[in-house]
Amino acid sequence: MTLPARLAVKIDVDTDRGTREGLEGLARALDRRKIRGTFLFSLGPDNTGRAIKRIFRPGFFAKVSRTSVVKVYGLRTLMNGVLLPGPDIAKRNADRMRAVAKAGHETGIHCWDHIRWQDGLARMTLAETRHEFAQARAAYETVFGHRARTAGSAGWQADAKSLEVYDEAGLDYASDARGTTPFVPRADGRVFRTPQFPTTLPTLDELLGRPEYPADRLVAHYLGLLKPGTLNCLTVHAELEGMMYLDWFEALLDAAARAGVIFANLAEEAAKTVREALPVADLLQGTVDGRSGTMAVQGAVPGALQATL
Repeated sequence: MTLPARLAVKIDVDTDRGTREGLEGLARALDRRKIRGTFLFSLGPDNTGRAIKRIFRPGFFAKVSRTSVVKVYGLRTLMNGVLLPGPDIAKRNADRMRAVAKAGHETGIHCWDHIRWQDGLARMTLAETRHEFAQARAAYETVFGHRARTAGSAGWQADAKSLEVYDEAGLDYASDARGTTPFVPRADGRVFRTPQFPTTLPTLDELLGRPEYPADRLVAHYLGLLKPGTLNCLTVHAELEGMMYLDWFEALLDAAARAGVIFANLAEEAAKTVREALPVADLLQGTVDGRSGTMAVQGAVPGALQATL
């Protein structure tokens, strides 16, 4: 008997606009279907405009042309941190964030400054990494009144420094990497405490506008990617599926339900997972089809290797 696929939905909230305009629609879409999502918040300044530096990355222009960046983010957002001061996301949107938690969804940390973490983590010292994450932790506690139990990094950027900082924070689990299965991360020859529950599916912006993935077949394509009998993790964005593509996202959820997919929650999956039984896998720097730049990816999982915690 083949077990059904389990699907967890992780929502990255990158910007002030996404928090103001995309968050509520996503939460309602999940609420109507009794699905508990994991919402990860950017909690500091919205400096999205500084992403202009990415023009030198291979594949950046192709992604921009495919995903209508101005329509998705809005001109105001693209000026934040460059021509206009970056608004403080948590201070402006604390009530909106708390409403998501009140509705029963899991919340966690995405980052303090999205651009700084995504574009600068690799060059940060351990002290700088610790300070950046400490600011996010403090802002999270101010908004929600308790410490964060999970995090998923901006742009899937993670390394030994950030893994060390996560361990210091005592997180239950994290979701930084692209991969295939939950694992205990190893980097720079060290095995870290905080398990990773990686994003296993491509994101919508990685597929949009590509002739091999026609828009009217995208829902069916995602259903075909789901692996039965295991945990699948989809990352969506408040700025994309929460706004222009909200109808598409709801269609995906309904199609998955009709196909017998079981909707899971990352916090619940982590709580019932025995860390000592998870495989150790290297956290590597690699690329993902349809996305520019490098990011944290899960290395090979040796079948017999167990975590030493």
